[in-house]
Amino acid sequence: MAVGAIYGLVAIGFAIIYRATRVINFALGEMMMLNAYIAHTIGVHTGLGFWGLVPVVIAVSLLLGLLIEFVLIRPMIGEPTISIVMMTVGLAVFIRSLVVLVWGAAPLEFSASPGDIVLSLGPVRLYLAQAIAIGLLLAIMAGFAVFYRYTRSGIAMRAAANDETVALLMGIDVRRIYALAWVLAASTAGLAGLLISTIYELGPDMSAFGLRGFPATILGGLDAVGGSAAGGFIIGILENLGEGYVGRGLKEIIGFVIILVVLMIRPFGLFGTRNVERV
Repeated sequence: MAVGAIYGLVAIGFAIIYRATRVINFALGEMMMLNAYIAHTIGVHTGLGFWGLVPVVIAVSLLLGLLIEFVLIRPMIGEPTISIVMMTVGLAVFIRSLVVLVWGAAPLEFSASPGDIVLSLGPVRLYLAQAIAIGLLLAIMAGFAVFYRYTRSGIAMRAAANDETVALLMGIDVRRIYALAWVLAASTAGLAGLLISTIYELGPDMSAFGLRGFPATILGGLDAVGGSAAGGFIIGILENLGEGYVGRGLKEIIGFVIILVVLMIRPFGLFGTRNVERV
C-alpha cells in the first residue's frame, strides 16, 4: 500500500492534467525527480529536516509547473494534441539529462528522513515514511474531491474539461485553468519525489516511478482523479503480491499487463467516463 500510495500521487498528476487539457504529461516522473534533487540540495545547505522540506518542495513544485506551462505548453495551445504530448517527451529527456549533468549519475543519500520509527498496526508494520505516504494520499484525495465539487476554480476546471468552447463563452479563462492544472500536478509529483527519496534513494532512475505510476491512471480512469489514486493502491498491491508469490521480475511488468487488460475490457478505466478522448 505504501508503494501504491506513491503511484497514486503520480497518477493524480497524470489525471489532473489530462482532465483539464486532454494531454498526457510523460515528463511527470522527471519533474518529480528534479523536485527531489532540488529539495536534497536545499536540505543539505540549510539543514532542514523532512517536515521543513515539505513546504519547500510544494513551493518549488508550484514554480516549476508554472514555468513549464508558461514557457512550453501555453504557446502550443491550439496545436494537435500529439504535438503537445511529444513536447512532454522531449521535456522528460531534457530534465533527465540536466539532472545527470548537475548532480551526477550516482545515487545520493537523502538525509532528511522523518525518522526510523516503526508503527505497528496489528500484524502490519510500517515505517513512518510509509505511513505518511498512505495518509498523504488519502488527504489529497479528499482535498481534490472538495476542490472539484465546491470551489470556483474546481468547477471551472470541470467545465473547461467538459467543453472548452462553452467554457470560453461563459467567461472562463481557460489558460488560467491549464496553468492551475499543471501547478497542481507538479505539486503532487513533488511530494511523491520527496517520499521516494526518503523510502528508497535519490537517483536518476527514480523517474521510472512516473512511468510505473501511469498504469494506475489507466486503471482508475484518465479523467478520474480519485479513481487514479485508487488505481495506485491496486497496482502497488498487485506488484508486490506478484513478486512475492509468482516470481521476481513480475513486479516490473505487472502494471503494464494490467494496462493491456483494462484497455481491452474497460478502456475508460474503472472509475472513468465512457466519453474520454484517447490520445
